[in-house]
Amino acid sequence: MVEPELTGPDAPATPPAPPSPASPDAAWWGQPTGAPPASGSRWRRALVAVVALVAAVALVAHLLPPPLESGPDRTSAASAGTVTVLAGSPTSIDPARHNDLGSAQYVSQLYETLTAVDPGLNIRPALAASWQVSGNGTRVTFTLRPNLEFSDGSPLTASDVVHSWRRLFTPGSPSPLASLIGDVEGARELLSGQSTDPSTLGVSAPDATTVVVDMVQGGGNLPAIVSSAPFAVVPPSAGDAEIMPAPGAMVTSGAYTLASASADTWTLQANPHYWAGTPAVGTVKMLLTLNGQSPVDEFSAGAMDVTPISFTDAGWLAYDRQLGPSLREDPSLSVTYYGFETRTGPFADVRVRQAFAAAIDWRRLAALEDPLNSVPATGMVPAGMPGQPTGDFVPAFDVAKAKSLLAQAGYPDGQGLPTITFIGGGGGDSDAAIVAMLKANLGVTVQYQTMDFNAYQQRLATNPPDIWSLSWVADYPGPNDFLGVLLGSGSTANQGGWSNAAFDAAVAQGSSAADPAAALAAYTQAEQIVADQVPVVPVSYGRSWSLVRAGLLGAAQNGTGILRLAGLQWSGQ
Repeated sequence: MVEPELTGPDAPATPPAPPSPASPDAAWWGQPTGAPPASGSRWRRALVAVVALVAAVALVAHLLPPPLESGPDRTSAASAGTVTVLAGSPTSIDPARHNDLGSAQYVSQLYETLTAVDPGLNIRPALAASWQVSGNGTRVTFTLRPNLEFSDGSPLTASDVVHSWRRLFTPGSPSPLASLIGDVEGARELLSGQSTDPSTLGVSAPDATTVVVDMVQGGGNLPAIVSSAPFAVVPPSAGDAEIMPAPGAMVTSGAYTLASASADTWTLQANPHYWAGTPAVGTVKMLLTLNGQSPVDEFSAGAMDVTPISFTDAGWLAYDRQLGPSLREDPSLSVTYYGFETRTGPFADVRVRQAFAAAIDWRRLAALEDPLNSVPATGMVPAGMPGQPTGDFVPAFDVAKAKSLLAQAGYPDGQGLPTITFIGGGGGDSDAAIVAMLKANLGVTVQYQTMDFNAYQQRLATNPPDIWSLSWVADYPGPNDFLGVLLGSGSTANQGGWSNAAFDAAVAQGSSAADPAAALAAYTQAEQIVADQVPVVPVSYGRSWSLVRAGLLGAAQNGTGILRLAGLQWSGQ
């Protein structure tokens, strides 16, 4: 999903067929995970708008450096059952309408999914007690836990799952992330407009605890895919219209309900009807803004317990005796990439895309980033992702080749090219370097501008510029989330409109392969096609940092960038 920009003082081995759990272990996901162990995984970039999209959840957060002395602690009895988190402002709290990581932070606490991803990137049961893949991978059957309830005590049944998933395909306003289940029968026809009846989606409820999903292909990945926020279950009262915040009146399926909301803070209250039991932390305050104050200063003063921080702050905090033990590098399965509008204009010609890609020194561009902020990319699938294709799929810097390709396309030295527009969300040095290199190496003048994150998302969805950039953070742990979902023909997240039959075939083969080696080979082929055809260019994989209060257990992420509040608990609580 898209990863929004975080700026200023407020800036805060999955096999193709995951096995069905042998035992449901109903208490696991709602319980705190304790102090997170160290991990060597690569991490997520702290929210970047022009580089925005994105975002999976933590392999495991870890402390840097080893404690020199105790970090700031909360000892007040009044705060023992409360956690305060700097979370930012959501654009939507509707599973079917949101498209960004900031909103998913809220959706994931208010509404629950059938499955969940643990800090080791394993798929675990949530509302579903178990699942089975059959029919050569074309049918997935989920068995719900017995006696599930919404927050108002009303029963939550399989028909509610069907209703919730159909909402993703509301005619005229499909979910921006509906393509995640594009391999479900009927999904592609609904997204393309060939069908306007969401009941044709291949999801059914033969009884109150059984959900059957019929697939065109690739059913083995479905339990992982539906762990992401768009597939959370909403109550029967939710129609086609967007679910809006209603403090004290919302019916939810997640660990928390919305108790109150102000311009600065949303207060979440533990849901006593939650399937895993009432969460240990009864009240969570989600801070939408710090009103210009520094997150480090506010954390040090005890005003919050979990906050994302910038990589510049992380650099010195690692050596701070007081705050160093509270510093964590959070796992991040994310990629920042630049794309081209391929349906119309000069970039419909692959030679023009290839020329622009060869005229830019992408490795040098990645080096402009601080190493605490990101690491150079080798392809669209980020490091740390199970099944990541090996190899380097970033276009080589070759000015002579770039000039030749542009001339072959009919634009020698850039002559005759229409005005090239490049819009971003504030990429700073990287965007400026691209503009400068295109001028110096191809003689091309690019019109560059930035936009507010929400306006930028709308522009990409309706009228993309010639060149744009995004950051995408994993929705679930699988290579297809960075390949087919972002670049597949007709995908709702395919901003540049690129379509390539060979790429689609390779992705389909990878997502349906039962053998991990076959899946790896297919996804490697897909990465190579992207490198050759250049609809996008991956530049860097993100890293992200946070401060976590001493004594707060379970504050581990899993790579998708979402902190699961149901697992939080104060030590000794």
